[in-house]
Amino acid sequence: MKSLPLRGWPTDRPIGDSGEPTTMFEGAARRVRGLLRERGERIGVFVDGPNVFRDEFDVDLDEVRAIVEGDGRIAVARVYLDEHATPGLVQAVEARGFEVVVTSGDVDVKLAVDATALVADRRLERLAIVSRDTDFKPLVETANERGIGTLAVSPGEFGRSDALGNAAHESVVL
Repeated sequence: MKSLPLRGWPTDRPIGDSGEPTTMFEGAARRVRGLLRERGERIGVFVDGPNVFRDEFDVDLDEVRAIVEGDGRIAVARVYLDEHATPGLVQAVEARGFEVVVTSGDVDVKLAVDATALVADRRLERLAIVSRDTDFKPLVETANERGIGTLAVSPGEFGRSDALGNAAHESVVL
């Protein structure tokens, strides 16, 4: 099993030219973020089910959890599936402690909208996307712009998205 320490992911960007806060609020926000780091940063992990649960990949959600957790705590763990997901798959995902989101529409859109909402509300310090789909590159870039650490997890070498991996702060192949 590969291990990727999450230490060192940027969780906030310099605010002023010197890197020091420019207002009292920004200084307080930094102190709060520091306390959160001490308790373990809030990590969101979003799995693109139809893209990773394929015959050619052997994805183990326990391995995904171990890679993503590092020094933080997983605050949101979701696997997005389409309406064709079998009850057995749904049950297996839930047994691994992931919330299952089933959509009759495009799984990518639902995942991106949900993750972007958490990024915009700053409810995460780190974002992990498990996919091989370049469609999530704008999401990763948005998180990066807001100082949220990003991790791209690819289910395998075959068909992995170099663009997604390059956009993220860190990337790993299962």
